Amino acid sequence: MSISVPGSEILTGTLDIISQSLTIPVLVILLVMFIISALTIGTVIAEYSSRKNISIEKLKKMIYNIHQANTVDELKNIISNSQLPKSQKVVLDDIASSQSLSDNSREILARKLVENEEEKIDVKLRRTDIITRIGPTLGLMGTLIPLGPGLAALGSGDINTLASSLTVAFNTTIVGIGSGALCYFIGKIRSSWYDKYLSDLDALSDAILDTMKRKNFNKNEYRDLDG
Repeated sequence: MSISVPGSEILTGTLDIISQSLTIPVLVILLVMFIISALTIGTVIAEYSSRKNISIEKLKKMIYNIHQANTVDELKNIISNSQLPKSQKVVLDDIASSQSLSDNSREILARKLVENEEEKIDVKLRRTDIITRIGPTLGLMGTLIPLGPGLAALGSGDINTLASSLTVAFNTTIVGIGSGALCYFIGKIRSSWYDKYLSDLDALSDAILDTMKRKNFNKNEYRDLDG
């Protein structure tokens, strides 16, 4: 014997309208996420083909050369003749060009430039991180929303409507989980690249700051503070 709670039909009907009204937005967002994931694959491939991987031996040699530099021009030549990515060269060149600043101001500038590179990287990773997190969730929503009408159709013997609802449910699950898994994989690869990028940039900027502080660079002239 079923008990009817007053007002329950209104509540369930309202919830049904809300859930069904989310069908189109969920499907559209899933489609957009899949397109972004597919485009990101091409971006990663292009990034990998143009990526410059600096070995630890080359980085160590560059730090030694920076340590032995006697003028700002020598520092800039070391930076420009290196195999570093262009974005790293720009940051390091800006630090080397700050000989007119005091040591503290130069360190503040260097820290801000490195933080700016970190912010750029965060923006690149944020898109795939969002898809990684909400892709499976939207896939689950796209699975459950069509099941309501599908089960109702099953109760009335409408097999065609049930089959159509199940097709939508399975497709959204695959797209949601697939997009999330793909972006998770891409994000992990990019994170390893960018971690090394920032680590190299941090080490080289510290080496330049140490040399400029130790040799008091001023308009390409220096005084060796150790001597």
